[in-house]
Amino acid sequence: MTGLARAVARRGVKVAPFKAQNMSNHSMVCRDGAEIGRAQYLQCQAAGVEASSLHNPVLLKPGSDRQAFVVLRGQPAGQLAAGEYATGRAHLAEAAFAAYDELSRTNDLVIVEGAGSPAEVNLRAGDYVNLGLARRFDLPVLLVGDIDRGGVLASLYGTWAIVDEADRAHLAAYVINKFRGDPDVLTPGLDIVTQRTGMPCLGVLPWLEDVWIDSEDALSVGRWRPTRDTGTARLTIAVVRFPRTSNATDVDALAAEPGVDVRVTADPDVCRDADLVVLPGSRATVSDLEWLETRGLAEVVRERAAAGRPVLGICGGYEMLCTTIDDTIESGAGRIDGLGLLPGTVTFAAEKVLGRPVGTWDGHHVEGYEIHHGVVDDDGSFPGGAVRGQVWGSIWHGTMEQDGFRRAWLRQVAVAAGSEWVPDGSAPGFSARREGMIDLLADAVEEHLDVPAIMQLAR
Repeated sequence: MTGLARAVARRGVKVAPFKAQNMSNHSMVCRDGAEIGRAQYLQCQAAGVEASSLHNPVLLKPGSDRQAFVVLRGQPAGQLAAGEYATGRAHLAEAAFAAYDELSRTNDLVIVEGAGSPAEVNLRAGDYVNLGLARRFDLPVLLVGDIDRGGVLASLYGTWAIVDEADRAHLAAYVINKFRGDPDVLTPGLDIVTQRTGMPCLGVLPWLEDVWIDSEDALSVGRWRPTRDTGTARLTIAVVRFPRTSNATDVDALAAEPGVDVRVTADPDVCRDADLVVLPGSRATVSDLEWLETRGLAEVVRERAAAGRPVLGICGGYEMLCTTIDDTIESGAGRIDGLGLLPGTVTFAAEKVLGRPVGTWDGHHVEGYEIHHGVVDDDGSFPGGAVRGQVWGSIWHGTMEQDGFRRAWLRQVAVAAGSEWVPDGSAPGFSARREGMIDLLADAVEEHLDVPAIMQLAR
C-alpha cells in the first residue's frame, strides 16, 4: 500500500490512501489533532498528502482480548465489546462511508486498504471495510496474497470461491507479495488461479531484504538495524515486551542507529545486562505494571535505578515509573503505587490528551506527539517528563526520531553505562532513512507490478 501510493503519486496523480477501519495500538496524531493508525499516517506521507481522520475514520485499539477502544474520526468514542463487533457498528460504517465519499470527491484516486480478509464471510453482514465498502461504492478489488505466510494459491482461489456472486463480481485482479526465489517456479500455479477465477495476475513483488517501514505489529519492533553495521563499540538496549504494548515504533529510531543493538524481551536477565532498558507505551498501564511485577522485571528496574544504570519510560512506561497512579478510567483500579523512581502522580482523566508538543533539551530541538488519558504532574526536567539520576521518563511519543536529540541523549546513556559507543554523525538521519525506505518500496512496485494496469482498474 505504501509503495503503491508513492508510485502513483510520482505520476502526478492526486492520490489519497484510505482504510475504513484499522485495529492497532500503534497510532499517530495528525496536525489537526486527530488520532489515526500509524500505517495510514505513513501512507499519507508516501502519497504526499496531509494526514487526517478522513484517511482512517475508525480506529479500534484493543484494550483486552474481549473489548476495544473506539477512535471515531480521530477522537475517542467509547468501547466495542467482542459480542458487538457484528451488530454494534452501524454508526461506524456510516462515518467510514462519509469519509470515503469526501476523499473520492477531492482526489483523482483513492487507494483503499482492507482489513483482515475479504473471505471472512462470518463477518460479511455489516462489513464496511472490505467487500461491504466495495459494494457500496462499486469499487474494483485487487487481492494481495502474502506468500510468506504460506498457502497463497489456496488463499486466493478460496477467497474467490467462498464469497457470494455479487461480491465476486468486484474481484478484479490479484498480486503476490513477499515472494522469495525464482518467480518462474510460481508461474504455473498463477496460471491455474487465473484460469479458474478469471482474475489476471498483475505482478509478483519479491521479498525486500533490507526494507522496513513503521510497523503495526509490536512483534516487529526494532528491525531497522543498518545492514552494514560493523562497528565494534556497541550499545545494547532491552525493550520490555508488555502484553499491551502501544506505539512501540518509538524504538525504531534507536534500532536504526549504527552500533545500537535493540532486543525486545520479557527476560529479566536480558534487561539486567543491557546498557539501557526501555519501558515503552502501554494501552493498559495498570495491568502491564502488575505484569512487570509478577515477571520480576520491576525488581530489575529498581535495581538498575539504585545502581545508576539507565532506564527510559515512554508514555505508559513513564507512568509506571512515577510515585502514584490514580486510575478510575482505564482500569478502574483507583489509587495504586507506581515504581516510585520518578516524582509525580499520574491521574487518569476521561478526556484523552492528543497533541503535537515541541521543546528543547541540552540545546537540541525536540518534538513528539501525545496520546494518553494519564496526566502526570511532571517537573519538566526532561521533555514531556522528568529525570532522576539515570531514570528518564517522557509522556511524549516520537522524540527519538529527532536525530540531534537522540544521538546526544544516547551518548549520555553510553557514558553512564560504561560503553565506548559514540554516535556516527555521518549516518543518515531517521526521517531520511524512512523516506528512502518508502522510495525503495515504490521502486520495487514500479519494477515488479503492472502499475498502469492497477490504476486502470479504478472506476
